[in-house]
Amino acid sequence: MAVPAFAQGASTANLGGIVPVAVVIGAGGFALVAVTVLRTILRDGRLAQRQAKGQIADLRALVDDYENLIGGSRELTVIWPEQPGMPPRLLGQAAAVLPPGRQPQSVLNFDTWLSGSEADNLAQLVEQLRVEGRPFNASVKALDGRLVRATGWLAGGGAALRLRPAFAQPGTDAPVVDGSDRDSVLALLDLLNRPAFLRDTSGRLVFANQPYLDLCRTLGKPVSGEAPPELLDAKQLQAHLAECRGNDEAVRQRVSLGKGGEFELVDVPVAEGRAGYFEPVVVSDDKAGEPSFAHIAGIIDALATPIAIFNARRELIQFNPAYAALWDLDPKFLTPGLDERAILDKLRTEGMLPNQVDYHTWRAKHLESYARKAPFEAEPWHLPDGRTIKVISAPAGTHGGVIYVFEDLTERLELESANKAMTNVQRETINSLSEAVAVFGTNGRLALSNPRLSALWKLPMNTLGANPHIDQIADASGQVLQDGAKIWADLKRNIIDLNPTRTDKAGRIERTDGRLLDYATTRLPDGQTMMTFLDVTESASYSKVLKERNDALVTADRLKDAFVENVSYELRSPLTNIIGFADLLAGTEGDSLNERQKAYIEYIRASSVTLGVLIDNILDLASVDAGIAELNPEPLSVQGLIDKARAGLSASFPEVSGNSTNLVVEVEPNLPEFIADGTRIVQVLYNLLSNAARFSPPGGEIRLTVTHRADRMLFIIEDEGPGLTDELRSAILTRLDTPSAGGRLRGAGLGLSIVRTFVNLHGGTISAQQREPRGSRIVVNLPRDSALAGVAE
Repeated sequence: MAVPAFAQGASTANLGGIVPVAVVIGAGGFALVAVTVLRTILRDGRLAQRQAKGQIADLRALVDDYENLIGGSRELTVIWPEQPGMPPRLLGQAAAVLPPGRQPQSVLNFDTWLSGSEADNLAQLVEQLRVEGRPFNASVKALDGRLVRATGWLAGGGAALRLRPAFAQPGTDAPVVDGSDRDSVLALLDLLNRPAFLRDTSGRLVFANQPYLDLCRTLGKPVSGEAPPELLDAKQLQAHLAECRGNDEAVRQRVSLGKGGEFELVDVPVAEGRAGYFEPVVVSDDKAGEPSFAHIAGIIDALATPIAIFNARRELIQFNPAYAALWDLDPKFLTPGLDERAILDKLRTEGMLPNQVDYHTWRAKHLESYARKAPFEAEPWHLPDGRTIKVISAPAGTHGGVIYVFEDLTERLELESANKAMTNVQRETINSLSEAVAVFGTNGRLALSNPRLSALWKLPMNTLGANPHIDQIADASGQVLQDGAKIWADLKRNIIDLNPTRTDKAGRIERTDGRLLDYATTRLPDGQTMMTFLDVTESASYSKVLKERNDALVTADRLKDAFVENVSYELRSPLTNIIGFADLLAGTEGDSLNERQKAYIEYIRASSVTLGVLIDNILDLASVDAGIAELNPEPLSVQGLIDKARAGLSASFPEVSGNSTNLVVEVEPNLPEFIADGTRIVQVLYNLLSNAARFSPPGGEIRLTVTHRADRMLFIIEDEGPGLTDELRSAILTRLDTPSAGGRLRGAGLGLSIVRTFVNLHGGTISAQQREPRGSRIVVNLPRDSALAGVAE
């Protein structure tokens, strides 16, 4: 419907005036509400602040009361707060411990009131308390002779140390108690809101507070002004006093007082006796719904597996002896109702829990077991003593709680580690063998092999690693070797033979590719079969070559023996004729010969003698090799031995007798008796002198010295030749002479070897030395009595 233009303008004008008013009203309402809410918040905050201040004041008053109570006792307590860097607090009377006039702060300077050893001991205990959390209870002797009891314990995150004079001081017949100590104990007992009492040293009740007397009236026991009555019956009292007698620690015992209820009796040593109190054991109504494990308590106790059961309030309700033994806990400490946190704290204090940087965080994470609805296996606990513990937690029932099952994995882990190490060693050993190894199970499948099996039969490692059946191995081997399938088919009969009386087998396989393999089949105790293969191709070839060479050596040795046998017959007869005719010509026809002919005759004679010596050496060596050489020891004249050697040397080297070479002999006077084989000794001296003559220059000096040392006889031959060469040194130790070493004449060839052989037969030694500036020295060291030496090669 159409609206007049005037009406339209009026409506627009009214709307423009209403909007500002509405904004103002809304802002005012919001401000009013905001002010109201703010005032309410401020009022509540001031009320809460007043309540908090009141609570703080009450707590401070309570703290002041406790501090006054502690300060009134004859003891000094030092408290180190949890915050690092905060100074320790001192509570109590410093005069109870320190000498008069000392400031309380000086109590921490232990060396000012304790002797050196006592101060160091107490300082070490305090350090272990603050660093490792290890409580202690000890006695220290002050410089003035007093005995002071020191007790340290953990206080929350901090630590505390209490120092008090001991009740019994050195040099007294009976405990000396200060009157203020007794008054403090009585005042403290009187303030307790639970039944408390005090006994003298004989165990008689001397004081009871009002709650104690009220409990006596409840139980119908008469209360008189003379002495308080006993709450325990005669049997309980006798057992309790017997346990307290001679015990310096607190004694806890659960007792039943009939209609009075269940109590925990706590008895501690104090001045002039012992003080104690009765702590009511409260059984809440909500425990009625908790699960009961009484019907399986016997089973749990009989189990060797450590088990502990806690209710929803973390209170211990059941454990078995294995649990106490696992953690080395006293069963008296594990009382029902004990909080699990107290158990953990005790274990941590004694160093029985895993080392943790943040113990409280670790403990809180462990206690999350109470919130789990399913069994949970935590990470193994690695304890400081080397044990490894597995911890399994499970809900104890619908009303909450936890069942802990502990298992000591130490032995199992050690066995697993040892077994793993042994397995690795065995595998590495098998892999490093030069033999190929294959172990087959009773089902005919390959269970174990080494890389050598793959290389020897040209089979891929992945094929062997798949535990193939022996038929599969035969097929794979037939594809790479012409006779591989046939060989494995023959071996299969030995592998799958289940006859219990079967025996191990061994043999040799000759493959078509020319390889020779020695195999052995061994039955293992578990029914499996082990086969080993060894490639003997090269060793078989070597054996063949060695056999051929050995046959050749045997033939050569036989020829040598035949040659030696014929030497004396085939050579000696002509040689004897030559020597005889040469001597005849030199003797009977000497006057008719000219100088050249005479020289020729002398050369014939010398060469014949040399040839005779060579034949003798060959025969001697042959007899030594045959093991038939023998010595004929007899007393000898050293000078006679030298003369015979000189005669042989003159026959072989005429120039020696002709002074072309100068032979000087020095014999120690008064030599002891020398017993040896004279023929052999002459050969030794002749060969050594002839060797020196060959290598000495014309006119050179050859010196033979004979001396003795203790029971040894020494023959020393020195020359002025070119010196000791490697060839000469080798000739002394081997059967090779050194004709090319620069000598003027060839020697017998085997002379030095004969020397070594005969010296050894006599049990002596021979050595060669270099002379300065030139020449060599040969030393023959022989026993003075070869018959007693008793040695022969």
